[in-house]
Amino acid sequence: MKRTKTVILLILIVVVFGSALLYLWQKNQENPISYTSETPTEETIIVKTVATGSIVPKEEILIKPNISGVIEEVFIEAGEYVQQGDLIAQIKVIPNASSLTSAKNNIASNQTALQTAKINLQTQQSNYDRQKALFDKGVISANDFEAVNNSYLQTKQSVEQARINVNSANQNYDIIKTGTTSGLGNTAQTQVRATVSGMVLDVPVKAGNQVIEANNFNEGTSIASLADVKQMIFEGKVDESEVGKIKEGLPLEITVGAIENEKFDAILDYIAPKGVAENGAVQFEIKGSLKKIDSTFIRAGLSANASIILDKAENVLAIKEALVQYDKETKKPYVEVEVGDQEFNRKDIELGISDGIFVEVKNGIAKGDKIKVWNQVQGVPKYAQ
Repeated sequence: MKRTKTVILLILIVVVFGSALLYLWQKNQENPISYTSETPTEETIIVKTVATGSIVPKEEILIKPNISGVIEEVFIEAGEYVQQGDLIAQIKVIPNASSLTSAKNNIASNQTALQTAKINLQTQQSNYDRQKALFDKGVISANDFEAVNNSYLQTKQSVEQARINVNSANQNYDIIKTGTTSGLGNTAQTQVRATVSGMVLDVPVKAGNQVIEANNFNEGTSIASLADVKQMIFEGKVDESEVGKIKEGLPLEITVGAIENEKFDAILDYIAPKGVAENGAVQFEIKGSLKKIDSTFIRAGLSANASIILDKAENVLAIKEALVQYDKETKKPYVEVEVGDQEFNRKDIELGISDGIFVEVKNGIAKGDKIKVWNQVQGVPKYAQ
């Protein structure tokens, strides 16, 4: 029995010893890890954030009528250029029966008042002539005659005022009935004209549509919208996590989805002081004025993205950010520089700005140094996989 146990123990020792020899032999057959290296390059690093939005005119003017009625004819189409004063539309006035009747009654009332004033004036004229003759003979005093004269002048003024009221009532009747009247020039008219020069962006009405004039109680019906399409702005929104990084005056790079391979320069003009909650996040409105765009026509309303340049370093010494290591205790950045065949020494470095791929190196290494690619698997860098 003892002999059997001894034999089994010897066999186990031989198996373990053989396995160890096999493992060592396999390890000797593996190739040693060979680290690759990369050299610093000269790069232009741009740090930016992106806002989504659209291109809109800087100022869009809505043309509204100054009288209510029905569109009789429209003389423009969207896309046309118009000059200030050009005819846009013609309005036909459909008078309200109640307003028309009221205007007629107002005319009659004022005409009656005028006739009454004329009769009073005749009476005052006779009294004035009689009193003047007595005053010239010295029969009445100057004070008595002055009172008569004042009464006569007041009666004449009443007649003139009555005439003005009659004329005003007639004009009001004409405006209600036809939309215009003589003697008022452009104050009341059925012709709608452009108030500014620019391109017609939209004509939301057509012949036969009813329109309402703008007043204190109603915004009125828009007949057309005009804008100078050479003065466009970017309107977009940025997230609350990014708004603290931007400020007015920063440069923008605008890319328009419908215009490929072209970028437009702009300046950030406005950041909303108050955010708006959208889909669980707070968004802040921003606006940026596009610089000259004479060579390209950008249609209003096109979707666009704005790259807001937060920082920029041109032609600086840079390495890939994946090559940087950080000390576990001090958290300071460093790289390993090749000093011999697969021999590397640590060098502390001072970093500048980073765009997420390349990082600026201010101090610590030179342009010709070979930087160890430390995060590689079987000779292939992780960031290259």
